[in-house]
Amino acid sequence: MRWGTDPGVYDARAVEETMRWAHHFFGPGRYFGLDVKGLENVPPAPAMLVSNHSGGTTIPDVWGFAVAWYDRFGTSRPLHLMTHEVILATEATGRYFATRGALRASEAAARVALTQFGRDVIVMPGGEMDAWRPHRRRWQVEFAGRTGYAKLALRLGVPIVPVAHAGPHETLWVITDGRKLARTMRLHHLARAEIWPIHVSLPWGLALGPWPHIPLPARFSYRVGAPIWPEACDGAPTAAQIAALDERVRGAVQVELDDLARSYHH
Repeated sequence: MRWGTDPGVYDARAVEETMRWAHHFFGPGRYFGLDVKGLENVPPAPAMLVSNHSGGTTIPDVWGFAVAWYDRFGTSRPLHLMTHEVILATEATGRYFATRGALRASEAAARVALTQFGRDVIVMPGGEMDAWRPHRRRWQVEFAGRTGYAKLALRLGVPIVPVAHAGPHETLWVITDGRKLARTMRLHHLARAEIWPIHVSLPWGLALGPWPHIPLPARFSYRVGAPIWPEACDGAPTAAQIAALDERVRGAVQVELDDLARSYHH
């Protein structure tokens, strides 16, 4: 089976089981403290949540937001994460993540979830470029010029909810994203990889490559902004419409992240 293409494999009981153990790690006074504000801004389903991405391949940012989401809305309102296909590539990981809502990051999968199932999706357009941005740029949104989410939102007329978070990028120290090294190694052609980061993390110490790490404890703060409704679009959206919506969404996420930067260490 090609996992991550069918939202219908979502299993509410599997999510409930995962949330039970996740609450041992995420929440007030836990290993990862949770500070979440603005979930009341999420409109009725279907909606497209668009977020920055932090914390490397272990994706601690996703786990933290999932806990907050299901605490608020319950498993009767699934949230589908659009993710890199490598996470869904094996039978074991594919089954695990797909039954918990993960979908391959493609227009087709997102469209099916939003229209045929009427469910919410969360998109992190920057992908690995954002998740592995250097520590000095942790307060800077990096969508890497990817605008497919905006094009789809315009076509479907679904609201976009900007989400910003801070904290997951404190669970390791990214020295460089290694873009030049990745180009030299031709990783884009070999593994669809634009980066080959150098980082300090557990258990590796100084590591070369996007290896999963054991996250250091940190406080995870999330801010959910007001929904952005795309303008009416007859037919295919123009390049100008896509660029304008992308700029508006990136700006909204950056505003929330700037606010977190001012308050995170206070």
